[in-house]
Amino acid sequence: MDFSLSAEQRQIREMVAEFVDREIAPRAAEIDRTDEFPAELVAEMGELGLMGMPFPEEYGGAGLDYHAYAIGLEEISRGSGGLGTVVAAHISLAGNMLADFGTESQKETYLTPLARGVDVGAFALSEPGAGSDVPAMETRAERDGDEYVVDGNKLWISNGSVADTVILFAKTDPEAGNRGISSFVVRPGEDEGFHVEGTEDKLGDKGCPTAELRFSEMRIPADRRLGEEGRGFVHALKTLNGGRITIAARGVGIARAALEEAVEYAGDREQFDRPIGEIQTIQHKLADMDTKVQAARMLMHRAADLKIRGEDFRKEAAQAKLYASEISREVANEGIQIHGGYGYTTDFPVERMYRDAKLNEIYEGTSEILRNTIGQSLLD
Repeated sequence: MDFSLSAEQRQIREMVAEFVDREIAPRAAEIDRTDEFPAELVAEMGELGLMGMPFPEEYGGAGLDYHAYAIGLEEISRGSGGLGTVVAAHISLAGNMLADFGTESQKETYLTPLARGVDVGAFALSEPGAGSDVPAMETRAERDGDEYVVDGNKLWISNGSVADTVILFAKTDPEAGNRGISSFVVRPGEDEGFHVEGTEDKLGDKGCPTAELRFSEMRIPADRRLGEEGRGFVHALKTLNGGRITIAARGVGIARAALEEAVEYAGDREQFDRPIGEIQTIQHKLADMDTKVQAARMLMHRAADLKIRGEDFRKEAAQAKLYASEISREVANEGIQIHGGYGYTTDFPVERMYRDAKLNEIYEGTSEILRNTIGQSLLD
């Protein structure tokens, strides 16, 4: 086993970290306050190749492995949890659906602008009555000649109101359960009947719009279906497995940011005529925080390694996301505790990190669902 980063991975970390420190971190509080999608920052990340990190160069991507991608996303999330979600939903969900299941023509037409950062992607799976229970979805896609007619609603769609390409899941055979779900490429700017009903006012994850979408007799060409009819559920599960690695990266990035803030504050804040960092209780908190961050990062890279090798990584991805999600909240909570009353105010960023961290335990597989996945894998 080699725990050292390659020269390319170190270069990616340094490049992204420099961009985050220069462009993202100074604006993170403003993004959190206004909750506006930072289109100019996303465009800059596209120019740097960060919106297509794991995709082949022939489709406009950077051709990086999943270790480097996770490293890059960790750094972005260190600067802003909301931007971490923007990138993860764009690459891990929308982009990977096209990369893994699209035809050559679909990749050239839709993946390339996503990988270049010219377009923004979204992944429309969840519905008001179908979150963890995906087969309960009610959105329908009925074949009509060379088109599909889509009717239904989607909820909790990251990037949904700003996306140029939306990967949509709908039932093409309502009687077939999860075998009746298919996936499609939707172009909001071209497809009549696509409506954004609004965006959610969330606890955290600001800057990444979470939209409710409605489809009213929306007609899309049949050649925009991804793969065969009825394979959408399988496609979604495979894609979400890979996405869990990058949500783990988001968790590590947020936890790291909270730890760094706590270390700095512990060195500056004085009580009882000495920095609080000299108090053993504070040192123990920092020690536990750092240990959790390091362990979460190792689980993240373990899952990424299995994915790169083409081995089954479902359990490992679930473990990485589960642990990184929970420790990101725990570390951010301890960061607030170390700051004392100041940590509970918006004058210090640890309260934002706490709010951003909580989402990790909910989206792309709740912690409860992940424990089911891990337990079933052990029994199998």
